[in-house]
Amino acid sequence: MRFFLALLALCVCLRASAQNHTISGYISDAKTGERLIGANIYEPSLRIGATTNTYGFYSFSFATSDSIRLLISYVGYQSIILRVAPRQDENLNINLQPSVTLGEVLITASRSEQIQDRTQMSRIDLPMEKLKSIPMFMGETDILKAIQLLPGVQGGGEGGSGLYVRGGGPDQNLILLDGAPVYNVSHLFGFFSVFNADAIKNVSLYTGGFPARYGGRLSSVIDITMKEGNLKKISGSAGIGLVASRLMLEGPIKKDKGSFIVSARRTYLDVLLSPLIKLASEGTGTAGYYFWDVNAKANYLITNKDRVYLSFYGGRDRFYARTNSDYSDSGIEYTQRDNYGIEWGNYTSTLRWNHQFNNKLFANTSLIFSDFRFVVDATLKETTDDGFTKTSNSYRLKYLSGIKDRSAKIDFDYYAGNKHLVRFGAGFIDHTFTTGTVQFNLSEGNSVNYDTTFGSKPIYAHEFYAYLEDDWQITSLLKINPGLRWSGNLVQDTWFQMPEPRISARYLLNETSSIKASFVMMQQYLHLLTNSTVGLPTDLWVPATARIKPQRSWQPALGYSRSFKKYSQDFEFTAEVYYKHMNNVIDYLGGANFLNTAESWENKVDAGRGWAYGLELFLQKKTGRWNGWIGYTISYSRRQFPNINFGDVFPYKYDRRHDVELVLERKMNDQFSLGITWVFGTGNAITLPIGQFNVPNNPLSLANGIDFMGSGGAEYFGSRNSFRMIPYHRLDIGFNWFGEKKKRKDQLNVSLYNAYSRLNPYFYYVGYSQSGDKEVRSVALFPIIPSISYNINF
Repeated sequence: MRFFLALLALCVCLRASAQNHTISGYISDAKTGERLIGANIYEPSLRIGATTNTYGFYSFSFATSDSIRLLISYVGYQSIILRVAPRQDENLNINLQPSVTLGEVLITASRSEQIQDRTQMSRIDLPMEKLKSIPMFMGETDILKAIQLLPGVQGGGEGGSGLYVRGGGPDQNLILLDGAPVYNVSHLFGFFSVFNADAIKNVSLYTGGFPARYGGRLSSVIDITMKEGNLKKISGSAGIGLVASRLMLEGPIKKDKGSFIVSARRTYLDVLLSPLIKLASEGTGTAGYYFWDVNAKANYLITNKDRVYLSFYGGRDRFYARTNSDYSDSGIEYTQRDNYGIEWGNYTSTLRWNHQFNNKLFANTSLIFSDFRFVVDATLKETTDDGFTKTSNSYRLKYLSGIKDRSAKIDFDYYAGNKHLVRFGAGFIDHTFTTGTVQFNLSEGNSVNYDTTFGSKPIYAHEFYAYLEDDWQITSLLKINPGLRWSGNLVQDTWFQMPEPRISARYLLNETSSIKASFVMMQQYLHLLTNSTVGLPTDLWVPATARIKPQRSWQPALGYSRSFKKYSQDFEFTAEVYYKHMNNVIDYLGGANFLNTAESWENKVDAGRGWAYGLELFLQKKTGRWNGWIGYTISYSRRQFPNINFGDVFPYKYDRRHDVELVLERKMNDQFSLGITWVFGTGNAITLPIGQFNVPNNPLSLANGIDFMGSGGAEYFGSRNSFRMIPYHRLDIGFNWFGEKKKRKDQLNVSLYNAYSRLNPYFYYVGYSQSGDKEVRSVALFPIIPSISYNINF
């Protein structure tokens, strides 16, 4: 706390010592009124400037009575130069016009803030217009799959949308949608993400050097901001693809005062496959799968300094199967109706209030709700009728798990002169964990009724945090961002707390390059029990307890950043090395079963440690007709548990030595563009049997590494993850046609996923050859897959 007060006092003193003029305001899209995140405003002669925050607000000060020249720029928009001669503090709102062709309109006479200027390292911002040009699986724009194309980030497997960042697990990613945590991010068993690109404005990925305002996870932060809606006029878009269709509408509630946006998406796999399933079952049953999601947001400008926002997300996946059986036997009529369903999804909502106290202090207050549930529901009804007596029996089994959050927080941005941007705030999160509950109902005839619920009771946890950070320019060459986050958690009468110091620094070598360094400590009060053998979201979110401690990590990183011009085009290059150490990571013990609710989850897991280190290279071109990036990662990731693998160190499942990602877009003209991605990765680490022996009548358990084949033979599995799958590589190609009519813009996308039909293995198993010998076989999911989608903007 002393650090907090000292740093804040220093900023106030620095502010009081200089009689500067201050310019502040908002930078917005001229056509829609949408505020722009990360837009630059720069004064080249004074070499000062600012960047807009998440709500498009900026503020900077200068000590001169002369007129100044301001360069305002944002990728995808026409840069402008304004000359102003303020005699006192001034509020200046700025509108930028979108470029006709992305990146073609540039002002190169002056220099705005570039990658080497920023203190923050291990961060990449992804504009949505870039993401929509990347060819994707089944033609669906997918935010998480685009993030998998960045260095340091790996996907869980063929077609999956899971994220494994710098050796971390899927539970170590903080994924925020308008500030609300999203706990399950996958549709269609992991093949699509839950984020509808039509409703998203901006995506920021942090893989290290985390600012103090973020916490609660060890490996990454993905901060996703929804669009605000068109303040000028009613507009929208619609799209139809092979597996899903979507519709988005936006417009003013009151012109230039308030706006709304609503976006919805649904797959129709159940409609397409239902006739085939009925035909295969000869009309006695049906089965299907579908998902849907809805994004909505509204905002209103109460005063020039107050704006309120309300955003909502809801999404569900559902798999169902129903069978009907009617038959007669010895004069008795039998009827059986079976109904099985699996459902999972999220609901989130965020209520925000932005308030600008003055031209230096900006505040955001939020109330946030998030709810994730996974439900398995099975019902069996039987009826017998012998002509005299009719008897009905019913059985129902329902399994439920999930996590629910209610939280409140307040965040401040204080612009204490051009050398200090101070951020501070505090928050509270109330967690409710449902760690596996089974409801069973039995009704037999008219005499027996049994209804019970068993399994774990809900667990309640209460998390608190406060933070302070300062983006501080010490000299023209040295800039640092020191910060401190304190967090605490109360669960089952057990209290955890830890200070989490952070620091990032950059030193300019010259106008185009800099070196950067960071060190962070993180604490995570959540765990995810992952059953990797099940292709459903059966993972359980559980809290840190007195027995299973919170996860902790520390991570230093060192980097080099440079921007340069080549053939009149702008490039950015970064190189980073990192080391991450993690304590109290967990994994299932051998033979553990998530459906066994009679046993506490704490008895099914082991806590250990993990570490990862590597080198990441990233070259990006943001402007011009050719743009895109190439990334390369070499990395190592290890785990060690006292009661797993005999306590020996073993490679993490997603320990991949090499990863290469190439993403290119070619704008041929205003009507045609071409998108290309190519990825290569070392195969995942897997466990395979290394021997076989006979153990007749010996009831050894799977927990001891024995896998019975049913004939007295057994296979012995040696060290965990001691084998490698073959390398993964894939080429995707997408072709876009753009048409424009009087009141609408059309886009036709034709793409090829896995263009040269590489049969990448999804999993391996031990089978038998034609001669009867055992051999390792692989199963591939996707050969070349063509897709087509049509989108309309109106």
